[in-house]
Amino acid sequence: MTDTMTPQQRHYCMSRIRSKDTTPEKRVRQWLWQHGYRYRLNVKGVPGKPDIVMRKYRTAIFVNGCFWHGHDVELVVSSEQLVVKSSNCCKIPQTNRDFWVAKIQRNQERDQKNYEILSENGWQVIVLWECQLKPKKLEKTMLQVEIQLHDFYIKTFNHRSKTYIHIEEESLPMVAEEPEEYGQ
Repeated sequence: MTDTMTPQQRHYCMSRIRSKDTTPEKRVRQWLWQHGYRYRLNVKGVPGKPDIVMRKYRTAIFVNGCFWHGHDVELVVSSEQLVVKSSNCCKIPQTNRDFWVAKIQRNQERDQKNYEILSENGWQVIVLWECQLKPKKLEKTMLQVEIQLHDFYIKTFNHRSKTYIHIEEESLPMVAEEPEEYGQ
C-alpha cells in the first residue's frame, strides 16, 4: 500500500507529534496527582530522562507510545534477513519499512540500556504503554502501578518500618482488679 499523502503533508503530520505532554502521559500524571502522589517531569539528571520521576519511591516512569517504541514488535534475524512481526497496537508501515524498523530497533536498544542503568543504580523502572492507558484500561493499569510503588517502597525502605505485634487477650497475665471505691 502506498502512502496517500504527499511528502510535504507527511512531513507536516510527523512534525506535529510531540515527545512531551502527550495525552497518555497527561492521563498518568492526572491520576497520580489526584491520588496524592507527587513527582517531577522529564528530569535531565536521571538516565533516560524519564517522563515522570518519583524520588520518594525512587521510581522512574516511562510512558511509551506503542508505535515509537515498538510495543510487542518482534524483530527476528533469520538467514541474514530481518523478519518483522507487528503487534495489535503497533503496525510498522510498509512505506519506507527499512527506515522504520531501524528506528524502532534503535529506540528499543536505547530504552533497554536506560532501564538497565537505572536498575543498577537502585531505581525502580515502570514502563507504561499507550494502549494500557486507554480510558477503559486506565484505572486497572494505574492500580497496578500503585501496588508496584508501595511494594518497592516497602522493600527498599524496610529499615524505617516498624513491626507491630498483635497481642491476644488470652496471653496477657491476670491482673487483680482495683476496688471500685478507689481513692477513699
